Amino acid sequence: MLIKREHGFLQRFYLLEILTGIRITMKNWFFGKNITYQYPEQRRQYSPRYRGQHYIKTVNGVENCTACMLCPTVCPADCIHIEAGEKGDKEKYPVKFEIDILRCCFCGFCEEACPKDAIKLSNIYEMADYERRVYDKDFLMIQRAKK
Repeated sequence: MLIKREHGFLQRFYLLEILTGIRITMKNWFFGKNITYQYPEQRRQYSPRYRGQHYIKTVNGVENCTACMLCPTVCPADCIHIEAGEKGDKEKYPVKFEIDILRCCFCGFCEEACPKDAIKLSNIYEMADYERRVYDKDFLMIQRAKK
């Protein structure tokens, strides 16, 4: 059953709701806390769980990665490319390890899947660049994590 209700002038044109919205906006604008960061001078503190720039964990200058191919397998963006090679004692290592940073969605699956805990995501968030960046093995091996 359809019931028609008579609406008053204020309800018909939503004037009461508009005035309430303007009042809330003005209250926050004039009396609210300023949350703008002046970026180069003031840096925002992110959570310790923040997932930023990738790096490969090294021990005495040698990477922990054994080229097991778990990180490219689990990556939903398909941005990790590894070419494996063998050392003299039949131990695998990555000859080529690349991450296409523009395709990466920073989900952290690669970090969770790694059995050797070799690939990590640091809390560095300044990754802007003027050209397409593909992180290679040499760049990733530089210890980038802020302790």
